[in-house]
Amino acid sequence: MRPRHIYVHVPFCARRCSYCDFSIVVRRVVPVSDYVEAIRSEIALRWPGEERWEADTLYLGGGTPSLLRGEGVARLIDSIRERVVLAEDAEVTVEANPDDVDVASVSAWRAAGVNRLSIGAQSFDPRVLSWMHRTHSASQIAIAVKAARSAGIGNLSLDLIFALPESLQRQWRFDLDRVLDLEPAHVSLYGLTLEPFTPLGRWRDRGEVIEAPDDRYADEFLEAHAVLTDAGLEHYEVSNYGRPERHSRHNSSYWRRVPYAGIGPAAHSFDGSRRRWNISAFAAWQRALDERRDPSGGEEVLDRAEEDAERVYLGLRTVDGLEATPEVARLVQPWVAAGWASLERSRVRLTPDGWLRLDALAASLTTAGSPF
Repeated sequence: MRPRHIYVHVPFCARRCSYCDFSIVVRRVVPVSDYVEAIRSEIALRWPGEERWEADTLYLGGGTPSLLRGEGVARLIDSIRERVVLAEDAEVTVEANPDDVDVASVSAWRAAGVNRLSIGAQSFDPRVLSWMHRTHSASQIAIAVKAARSAGIGNLSLDLIFALPESLQRQWRFDLDRVLDLEPAHVSLYGLTLEPFTPLGRWRDRGEVIEAPDDRYADEFLEAHAVLTDAGLEHYEVSNYGRPERHSRHNSSYWRRVPYAGIGPAAHSFDGSRRRWNISAFAAWQRALDERRDPSGGEEVLDRAEEDAERVYLGLRTVDGLEATPEVARLVQPWVAAGWASLERSRVRLTPDGWLRLDALAASLTTAGSPF
């Protein structure tokens, strides 16, 4: 497979956030050269030969890709370009923490082909940022946005996390207003989840943190929908809002189930029917490549029922919705009556109220055994 959508996992972080269960490694000094060489080795092992192919999107995620700084990101992209030709209109995204974004770094990223930044703001409340173990201050968010635009990257996405514990007394509307003040092209919202084996999970187990109740989760989600769409952002996927023509093309490839490749520790790939994932731990992934071994950590081939379940779930989570056969149209009539979905021109689309019930609604269609 010669994938047209490529994700590269950069696992390095300056500190693990309190809620994070991603595959990361905390490093005071990032081993840029060793990491880039390992990425080069993985590409050579998985796609042997000298043939180059064209890609439409490249996404550097993590972890904290911006910790590679200007030169490191440029070297990483150059190593990928040895085998991949980025299309003339390719979307090239780098995830960044605000404290890593300065004019010099952004200028180097832009010269390397980066044209989109996803900035992890998470909140504008200093108390909340400290509780999350974030390394940036609230004031650095606006500074980062200004630096990015000054250096020529205007396609900016900002992340926020909602449904925080009541004990923090976070003012959700304040954060929504602050993010809109910065006029981003895109906003991603993520409800806080308390995962085991994270600092937050341990706080919960000790009774130090109580999760936000479902009704407040729903209230904050719906408030964000109203505020952001009133400001002209399109709610095009359950967690994502974008200006017209600024929807994430890379992430949309996942929801459309088109083939994509994941490179780096813990990265996932999909070829249309088979999903594979890499070894999660950075050291083990690097050791496998040093020994010229495939760094795969496992794979699965989806059967028809699993493909149908995935197609339903991914279709319902986007504004494009799902094609409705007569049987599906019959099954979703109660959703329409409840205000959870619309049914127009043989497509069922969830409303924001429906997206709050996404898992249950998707499961109800797949367990009904309806044809898709």
